[in-house]
Amino acid sequence: MGTGEGKNKKVLYGLFWKFAERFMAQGVSFVVSVVLARLLYPDDYGLIAMILVFITIADCFVSTGFVTALIQKKDSNDLDFSTMFYCSLMASLIAYGVIFIMAPLIAGFYSEPLLINILRVFALRIPIGVYNTIQHAYVSRHMLFRKFFFSTLIGTLISGIVGIALACAGFGVWALVAQSITNTVIDTMVLAFTVDWHPKRLFSWNAAKELMNYGWKVFFAELSGTVFGQLRSFVIAKYYTPSNLAFYNKGQQLPALISNNLSQTVIAVLFPAMSDEGDDIERVKSMTKRATQVLTYILFPMLFCLSTISKPLVIVLFTEKWIDSVPFIQLLSISTAIGLFSVVSLQTIKAIGRSDVLLKLEFVKKPVFILFLIIGVYYGVLAIAITALTYEVYAAFVNMMQLKKYINYGLKEQIVDILPAILLSIATAMI
Repeated sequence: MGTGEGKNKKVLYGLFWKFAERFMAQGVSFVVSVVLARLLYPDDYGLIAMILVFITIADCFVSTGFVTALIQKKDSNDLDFSTMFYCSLMASLIAYGVIFIMAPLIAGFYSEPLLINILRVFALRIPIGVYNTIQHAYVSRHMLFRKFFFSTLIGTLISGIVGIALACAGFGVWALVAQSITNTVIDTMVLAFTVDWHPKRLFSWNAAKELMNYGWKVFFAELSGTVFGQLRSFVIAKYYTPSNLAFYNKGQQLPALISNNLSQTVIAVLFPAMSDEGDDIERVKSMTKRATQVLTYILFPMLFCLSTISKPLVIVLFTEKWIDSVPFIQLLSISTAIGLFSVVSLQTIKAIGRSDVLLKLEFVKKPVFILFLIIGVYYGVLAIAITALTYEVYAAFVNMMQLKKYINYGLKEQIVDILPAILLSIATAMI
């Protein structure tokens, strides 16, 4: 078997197991979310959404940038993985300490005293998840995606049972906290038994510097993206009600459920494969084209149709108490579809080692983001969703234009590749 054929087989094998993991885990997670949405109230979800703004940003210090460098580096070894484990562990403890101290100030900012204890407990998943994060990097680097299947499925199932049991017992928002932490703990424990890598007493400043030389640019680019991505939730939580935030987040949840199952599967497998082929521009271009075509042909019709049937779907699944989330689902489904172009473009740029480009793009895009958000806040929560869609269109064009320079994949060629899927999606949704 030739080298190219062997790599293709490895990629297909990885896609199979990664998709199986996403399909089963997200299927179980979706059923659990439907049950919990019926048992709990929008305000409970709103409180969690308030603190997720800070938890998600803190996660960046553990799970982005430097971990991406482990996957991108072709010859990463035990020294690299152990070094990044200790660096990430230290960063996570600092992040947790900051959140613990800041919890009263955050609760006072939102005028929600309950957030103090909720935030301090929920944030425990940050240091707990460090081991898990490096394990995921190891599995991705070596394309051992079969390992994910069992850890994710078991963790999702057990945490779902815990969350539903506590919700039935009347624990309210704490059911959601317990579900999240249980999922992280179980996922980490299962991977500890199934993955060969474990932290060793190895550390090298040289290895850390080498990884950070690539990783710090990715880290700041993704930190910027995360901070600004959470900024909408932060503003809604401050100027509107927890219920408003819950409805907005529900509008993101359903499109993300569809998108993440396939897009994360394809990207998780293709990123290490592209990294291995980083010096072969034609090969990277071919993989990028194929990823774009697959994602648009499958996901665009699904997301456009979700936008169309969102009202009856919400009533059937979540009951009338979630009806106010329908306009957000309609808008954010289209926004998620357009955002796929950015996902593929940015992953390609990372894979060829141009982390500096990611950082430069943030300076181009984020002033426009702020302008759209200010306009949205002035007119209301629905306007924030409309400007989110508008921004995704702008960001997609900015990101897609970079591929002409780095892999000779021009904007016109990209539009030709995706246009049939867009027309098919519009026709399907209209029918």
